[in-house]
Amino acid sequence: MARREKATSITDATMSLEEERRYRTIRYVVMMSIRAMLVIALGVLVMAEAPLLWLWLVIGVIGMALLPWLAVLLANDRLARKPGVFTRHQRRARTLEAPEHRMIDSE
Repeated sequence: MARREKATSITDATMSLEEERRYRTIRYVVMMSIRAMLVIALGVLVMAEAPLLWLWLVIGVIGMALLPWLAVLLANDRLARKPGVFTRHQRRARTLEAPEHRMIDSE
């Protein structure tokens, strides 16, 4: 099978709401998974009585406090538009000149 190349978008339209919601949901789940792994890692460090345990606990607690906050902020934020390949140029419309020939009136 031939490999399909990604199509170039020439529109300024954003992605559909369903695609955007799916993307934001995946991003939220990934961040919360990282938080869950952080909880497990801290539990293992406490059980193993790791050196500098107090430092690891402080870093872990700060991470567990910041991750949900960032995840909610990013999940509720609208996505930025990706810069396209094509640029839009603003120009003024030309004014039309009066016709040279005589116009017929209905009166």
